[in-house]
Amino acid sequence: MMKRTERLIKITTLLQGRRGAVTADYIAQECEVSVRTIYRDIQELMNSGVPISGEAGVGYILDAGYHLPPLSFDIEEIESLVLGMAMVCNWTDDRMGRSARSALDKIKNALPAASLERLHGTALFAFQSAIHVPWTVDFSALRLAIREKYKIEIDYVDERKQTSVRTVRPLAMIFLGPIWLLCGWCELRSDFRNFRIDRIQNLQTLAERFRDEPGKALNDYRNRDHCDELGK
Repeated sequence: MMKRTERLIKITTLLQGRRGAVTADYIAQECEVSVRTIYRDIQELMNSGVPISGEAGVGYILDAGYHLPPLSFDIEEIESLVLGMAMVCNWTDDRMGRSARSALDKIKNALPAASLERLHGTALFAFQSAIHVPWTVDFSALRLAIREKYKIEIDYVDERKQTSVRTVRPLAMIFLGPIWLLCGWCELRSDFRNFRIDRIQNLQTLAERFRDEPGKALNDYRNRDHCDELGK
């Protein structure tokens, strides 16, 4: 079972960067303890000066300006970081790969000597597979459009080799090795669609931004039970 000090750090980490309130039920599930234990932990954090607001039954929010001091990592966390960096480097684009290596370098600089030694001794690797499926569109431009909510226009070739022009609200990218999918709201079909990015011939980021609307947002996509329509 997780030690209490580790649990207090994890609770603070779970609250960091969240725009909305996080319920005690969710925190309890993540920490594998009872909700009553989380209530006590939250109160202890608040008493120690951590700027948490909220209440039982509603949820908790951490002040956006609060930051945890540098943390140490256990061996499994270190292995996860190293493997994750290797996978990002080999299954995304050069720009994201550089960002992953830069992030790992920053972590290395903050690690104590014992943890750094464990990191250097980690023997976990990820290489590009022989079945790697290349793409021609700008991977980073696509990520930016998702992040900043810009509509995009794509020339898409479906599995029957038919080309169509689509205006899409890009919502997320999904890695289903060895392919990447773009999921979004297709204005041509007035429905959610998944597009293989290796089948996107041209991509243009439009000047028009979109807002999440009921029935067209990422949460709606997640809740659909037939969102596997591939570019139709």
